[in-house]
Amino acid sequence: MSDPVILFREAMAATFGPLDFLPIPDGQIHRFRVPGDRAGSRNGAYALYLDGIASGWFGSWKDGVWQPWSSRKPADHLEADMIAKRIEQARRQREAEQRQRQQVAAAEAVGLWAVAEPADPDHPYLARKGCHPHALRQLGDVLLVPLYLGRQLVNLQRIHLDGTKKRFLPGGQVTGCYSPLGRLEEGQRIFVCEGWATGATIHEYNGAAVACAMYATNLFAVGDRLRLAYPDNPLVMAGDDDRETEAEGKGNPGRTAATKAAAVLGCELVFPNWSGDEPLELSDFNDLRQWRRVKQ
Repeated sequence: MSDPVILFREAMAATFGPLDFLPIPDGQIHRFRVPGDRAGSRNGAYALYLDGIASGWFGSWKDGVWQPWSSRKPADHLEADMIAKRIEQARRQREAEQRQRQQVAAAEAVGLWAVAEPADPDHPYLARKGCHPHALRQLGDVLLVPLYLGRQLVNLQRIHLDGTKKRFLPGGQVTGCYSPLGRLEEGQRIFVCEGWATGATIHEYNGAAVACAMYATNLFAVGDRLRLAYPDNPLVMAGDDDRETEAEGKGNPGRTAATKAAAVLGCELVFPNWSGDEPLELSDFNDLRQWRRVKQ
């Protein structure tokens, strides 16, 4: 019979890629670095049980997807019930740990925000994006972008000088959270977009309130929350158009996510209005504005 620990690791590797460790079969939650994630991160988690039927689960805090596993099909309802109970227990443990991590991150966000200064309008990232700082703050050379859940500050996106490092606080909540721009007026449209620079570009163009969801996969969650909170304010989904990845045969995640979110929410959908001359690497409203400014 094959070693269940090896079989379990093979199942994990099929999802994450090659792993450099053997799972510990003690039924406890263990964290690990998912291949491809930044050094020092431990977004992956698993638990493996060997008593009774060998079973367990694994997944990633980053994408929130968790997969059950067993070495074979349950032989009877007793084994099936055992696996179901283990999965339910694990779900409760993960949710409790996630809540705790989110609370710690939210407290850190409030503390950092309190001691930060208003962002320098000449910060290299803002200069490159051609955006005003609006409500951003700054600690040293790092810009702080606030993420709110309702009216509560729960996370910060930190943007370094060159703009290539955009990181949230470890464990902080992102799903359903957004960074707001502008003042929400009764009955006026709310634009929902991905990145902060895209949102700033939209707000600076039309003065509308904007919610920056940060990720394409967060567009629907943010839009759904806003629809419930502000039922009298029409939503506009302002999507990225990832034409370069589409040309490479890798799909268009920005357009796909925005289109799907708008369809489910029943709201307006807009994308950058390309003329056909723009380079394919341009994907959002800020890219288009900056390219046009250079061309003028």
